[in-house]
Amino acid sequence: MSKYRRNERIGALVKILCDNPNKIFTLNYFTNMFNAAKSTVSEDIVIIKKIMENLNLGRVETIPGASGGVRYITFINVDDTREILLDICKVMKDQNRIIPGSFLYMSDIIYNPKYVRKMGEIFATKFAGQNIDCVVTVETKGIPLALMTANALNIPLVIIRNNNRVTEGSTVSINYVSGSTGKIQTMYVSKRAIKNGSNVLIIDDFMRAGGTARGIVELMKEFDAKVKGIGVMISTKEPEKKLVDDYLSLIILDSVDVERGIELYPNEKVFK
Repeated sequence: MSKYRRNERIGALVKILCDNPNKIFTLNYFTNMFNAAKSTVSEDIVIIKKIMENLNLGRVETIPGASGGVRYITFINVDDTREILLDICKVMKDQNRIIPGSFLYMSDIIYNPKYVRKMGEIFATKFAGQNIDCVVTVETKGIPLALMTANALNIPLVIIRNNNRVTEGSTVSINYVSGSTGKIQTMYVSKRAIKNGSNVLIIDDFMRAGGTARGIVELMKEFDAKVKGIGVMISTKEPEKKLVDDYLSLIILDSVDVERGIELYPNEKVFK
């Protein structure tokens, strides 16, 4: 079996750990892979851990004990968080984005891997340590952001549908009142998608009054699931009182006006 130099081992270790956030790898896994002693691999991990911390590239955590090992935890620092959110706000202030009805065109942001990957890392950082089992979102525009969040946490994504689909099998449904339109709508999720008693994180792209988020919270009760957090890309400043109390939005939308332009800014709660 081939022997590997330290720089080769470190390169492979970083790749494997970063591709599998929150997954615990035993030292035996790497000793067998590199044909190296445990002490050698342990030294490699110490070097990686120090580099990651010094450059704010994430956290490498070692777990002691017979069942322990090492894992990578997604982390994005405050400065990088502020930079990406300010960049998104700058792009979105273009008045050409205003759609009749005071809506904003956001598809190019929502479907841009550069932006949604970073926002997913922000949510993963903010909700780390919550023992979350799955990320939940409602179709369709919330899917990319929720998927990137699930990827950063290395957990499954569950998509709630607006229509019952044969391919979903047996479903659980709930009626809810849209906070923005005031209309009664229905959402569906497969009975097989969420295990009873799961810890879930709700992620969506936009919140006006919080009706959709409230509907998801109520739907999760059908699975005895615990909602450990709610994250949205953008929430409106008004109404100040939403239908859900505990949520984190990355950006606050103050106003959309053809004459005065678009006013939005990063939510300071994100940086605390």
